[in-house]
Amino acid sequence: MAKITNEQEGKETVEFFKDLDREALNTERFLEKYSKPLGIVFGLLILGVLGFFGYKQFVVAPKNAEAVKSFLAAQKNLADGKDKEALGGKSAANPGFLGTYNEYSATNVGKLSAYNAGLVKFKEGKFQEAYDLLDSFSSDNKTLMAMKYGAMADAKSGLNKNDEALQLLDKAASASDDPYTTYYFTRKAGILALGLKKNAEAKKYFATIDEKYQDYDNGMSDSYIEMTKYY
Repeated sequence: MAKITNEQEGKETVEFFKDLDREALNTERFLEKYSKPLGIVFGLLILGVLGFFGYKQFVVAPKNAEAVKSFLAAQKNLADGKDKEALGGKSAANPGFLGTYNEYSATNVGKLSAYNAGLVKFKEGKFQEAYDLLDSFSSDNKTLMAMKYGAMADAKSGLNKNDEALQLLDKAASASDDPYTTYYFTRKAGILALGLKKNAEAKKYFATIDEKYQDYDNGMSDSYIEMTKYY
């Protein structure tokens, strides 16, 4: 019995190695037949990888460094109360937020420059320009996105488009996971809705505050809910 088993195992082993030989032969023939196109594809992959890392090192990194330099200079002017210089955009010597955004819009710092430029334009009373710049800003930071929608709402209010402003405040209230940010824009939306005589919407906002954000509101939501009944 053991002999038969050994013979079977021996045959299976031989067959196994024969299969390996056939596979190796087939692979060898395949490589011989397609060696040129495979070489081209492999070469293109290598070039693609090298090109990607080269682009990151020699194009993206220097651009990011220049963008940060321009942004910090604009930020300093803003801190010093020099709004026009901070806004910039009129000369290469002082790019400011506008120039940094226009030149480096693909970078995170460039996008943040659009946000800051929008805030400066808002201070100047140029609400449509402020809105357009703020709309160009995007970020993975949820709180910053909430601030963006809130600032865009203020710009729409400046343009007397309060219904659109209310929609943006609603987006601002739901954009962030930060409780105080959510409270702040929920309250602002409620006050605007009250001013627009949209009492049902206003009540909804203040009821949310009463339910979830009493720690920040000091009981004011109750007064606003009462106002929705008579205002």
